[in-house]
Amino acid sequence: MAILKFSATAVAAQITHARSCSTFLPNWNGPVDKPALILIVGNGVHLRSNGIDGSTTRIVTTEQYDPSFAFANGINPFRDSDWMAQRQMAFRDLTGQFYTDILDDVQTLIDRGQGAIRLATDGHSVRVFVRCASDFLIDGTYEVPSGLGGTFRVILKDACDTFAIVQNCGNCEDFDAMQPYRVPLDALMELEDRRAA
Repeated sequence: MAILKFSATAVAAQITHARSCSTFLPNWNGPVDKPALILIVGNGVHLRSNGIDGSTTRIVTTEQYDPSFAFANGINPFRDSDWMAQRQMAFRDLTGQFYTDILDDVQTLIDRGQGAIRLATDGHSVRVFVRCASDFLIDGTYEVPSGLGGTFRVILKDACDTFAIVQNCGNCEDFDAMQPYRVPLDALMELEDRRAA
């Protein structure tokens, strides 16, 4: 999992642009009818508006880039001499466009005064990543591998860039009585069943 960091001010400008448009770049499934952010991995890594305002073409490629886009820290070809190595560390040889569904979540963090927006990507998905549990936008129940051949249901207590602090919840009493403990972030799997815990 790679953590990408963006200036909240630059991302806010892209959100403002997307929301000011009435037509939008299509995604792989066809036409899009709402504002969104697109993550481009190519010449650098940047977030851009999906809005079309007459100055934007319908064709988005990984070769086209503009200094006004919101570039990931350390992966900006206008400023970073080793941007290619940083991009390869985050995405290996993968390039392309990621049509995200993160605009509202990112806007909430910007409204809360976050100076930087962090995105977590595993190469195929992009999600908002936050530094502490209070910044999570939805409360949820998660699963973590138990090491005993199964999983525990847990609630998130806190998180940082590399691990989460979780508390067992919704298991048997002996396990739920355990103290909170650390797990790697990539071991957390959000449960779809919201009735849990």
